[in-house]
Amino acid sequence: MSSSRLDQRIVSVKPITVPAPGRGVDLQVKVTAPLSGQNLPVIVFSHGNAWSMDGYEPLVDRWAAAGFVVVQPTHLDSRRNGIGWDDPRFATVWRVRITDLHAVLDSLGDILLRAGGLESRVDRERIALVGHSWGAQTVGAVLGARVLDADGIPGESFSHPAVSAGALIAATGTGDTLTPFAAEHLPFMRPDYSTMTTAALVVAGGKDQSQLSTRGPEWFTDAYHLSPSPKSLLTVAEGEHTLGGVAGEMAAETTDEDPARVGLVADAISAYLLDALQLDNTAWTALHNAAEAGDGTWSISSK
Repeated sequence: MSSSRLDQRIVSVKPITVPAPGRGVDLQVKVTAPLSGQNLPVIVFSHGNAWSMDGYEPLVDRWAAAGFVVVQPTHLDSRRNGIGWDDPRFATVWRVRITDLHAVLDSLGDILLRAGGLESRVDRERIALVGHSWGAQTVGAVLGARVLDADGIPGESFSHPAVSAGALIAATGTGDTLTPFAAEHLPFMRPDYSTMTTAALVVAGGKDQSQLSTRGPEWFTDAYHLSPSPKSLLTVAEGEHTLGGVAGEMAAETTDEDPARVGLVADAISAYLLDALQLDNTAWTALHNAAEAGDGTWSISSK
């Protein structure tokens, strides 16, 4: 990706309130976009647990500079809403998260209009979803994954027809390997990826040892291995759960701070989506070539 594109000026508009009947708390979004350009693709981004529309600037700003319009909702589990593990509402937050993404997609035209007239500059046929951690599971559901119940039976489909591609960063794995805490508080973390048919890039850290699963870092590659093609997998050998700090610089939960690693993740996702949305395959091809010629610190697989 050329430096000239990454030097492009961007602008953010917030908050924009999105209709969400029965939610109890207003659904608000932030929109970040390049100041110039037409027929721009859209990324709707789902944050990790406790974050908000104000996080993940190291990713979002880079995507906007690369030519994407990025829409970030604040989900109900944001720390600003004070809904903790023991709140009776927490058990259904995973469903509210999915409903949030549907509400954003269904109201996208109005959101873009209220973000400074962006609706005339966007290609509504090229929409992607990206999420990190809990946000990745939320995105996976809208890409077609289902949630297994206690008997291993998959639930209903939450897919949305407007979405053409996606990217899952540190996505929940599957199987009966949840820790006792996770099994009690997060029983919905049992995705069935066999129905996730939408094209997607899965990003996993080679040193991402979750406290919610008894498995190792390979747990975070299930979304790639257990879903039908077309899929790609970016593995960052030294990456932990925040892949160098994707949520923001100096974030408390960042255990492997590395701006270059964050830049790799951001650029890989934008390159993949430009290819998957049939806009430009140059950057994705170059990334594949760089991975093959590299030192093994990161790798790409595709199927």
